[in-house]
Amino acid sequence: MINGKKILAIIPARGGSKGIPKKNIKPLKGKPLIAWTIEEAKKSKLLDKIIVSTDDEEIMNVAKKWGAEVPFLRPSELAQDDTPGIAPVLHALEYFSDYEYVVVLQPTSPLRLAEDIDEAIYLCEKNKSNFCVSVTESKIIPDWMFRINNRGMLEPLNGNREIPYQRQKAGKTYVLNGAVYVGRKEALIKTHSFLTPETIPYIMPNIRSIDIDDMEDFLYCEYILGRNKKLSC
Repeated sequence: MINGKKILAIIPARGGSKGIPKKNIKPLKGKPLIAWTIEEAKKSKLLDKIIVSTDDEEIMNVAKKWGAEVPFLRPSELAQDDTPGIAPVLHALEYFSDYEYVVVLQPTSPLRLAEDIDEAIYLCEKNKSNFCVSVTESKIIPDWMFRINNRGMLEPLNGNREIPYQRQKAGKTYVLNGAVYVGRKEALIKTHSFLTPETIPYIMPNIRSIDIDDMEDFLYCEYILGRNKKLSC
């Protein structure tokens, strides 16, 4: 709770995963992947309720074992490959009407800390914003990105022919890292998106911004956890 406003955390975790079978409960350094997110959410000073939205009974049982609530099983039509990410969030909100904020925590971001969750919420409330999402500095410089045109030649993606050859001159850019999404419930129901022209960023370091999509990400995450004691606690 912050300034008397109740906060609901939703961890969306569907059963189907083509890249890594049973990804959300695959063991990562001795714990199911989803457990890393549940544990950090429980350390938060601000979250009032933590639920997992899943269509899978095995994920449900694992989530409950690690301390999250699973108040319902998500309908299968909201757990398909082409299901919009916001759909299960809006579905979960139908069950909870007395919360001012909703925070979405994807289980594929196991290195995000409780302090990241709380700081993003503080930032949203401090700025009187409807939305705040976590980002990290991009290692890819847009000015150095090209497409190959129909003549087989490189064409700058941004249409700018004056390419900065020094990284310092290109300027910083940021990408969504998928770790924390904060929004005021009523605004989210209205817009169906955390990303609006008024969304503010919460900047996270690259080391805590791994978003696990495939086995390469999984193995890299294990490597980071093996070398960083703070993240592996």
